[in-house]
Amino acid sequence: MIDRRWHSSILDVRSFRGDDCDTDHYLVAAKFRKGSKQASQKFNVERFNLRKLYDLEFRKQYQIEISNRFVALKNLSDNENILRAWENVRDNIKTSAKESLGLHDLQQHKPWFDEECLRSLDKRKQAKMHWLQDLSQGSVDNLNNVRREASRHFRGKKRRHIRKLNLRNLELIVR
Repeated sequence: MIDRRWHSSILDVRSFRGDDCDTDHYLVAAKFRKGSKQASQKFNVERFNLRKLYDLEFRKQYQIEISNRFVALKNLSDNENILRAWENVRDNIKTSAKESLGLHDLQQHKPWFDEECLRSLDKRKQAKMHWLQDLSQGSVDNLNNVRREASRHFRGKKRRHIRKLNLRNLELIVR
């Protein structure tokens, strides 16, 4: 399952029977030994709401904020280290963007997924757990039926949501 080159890097492997991937396979998780410093770097990036710059009021507010901060930077001495000067410029841009534009709100990945979908998902999980305990043909057929119903339900919800979005976009284009 793993290349011979990497087998000494594996610390622990576990299979999770209860996790639902909607397949007849089990989820397998492995812990690896950290390979390099590059792999462990994480970037915590603040995402600013740049769409507000399309609005003239927000754009002017941001320009004023930036110009005020850079006027304050002109008063600094010329003997200052170039790295320190860059940090000042960067920090001023970030703080003015945060104050005038605000941070970008993360969107929900699946807005069509609601309580009804959760019930369907729970039904599918229960059918799978029943199948794991009782491997008879009846429980296999029940699992397949419930799985099929859940997939149809999810597909239908997603299609209806996409149709609504398309209609909204068409209405905006027509206006």
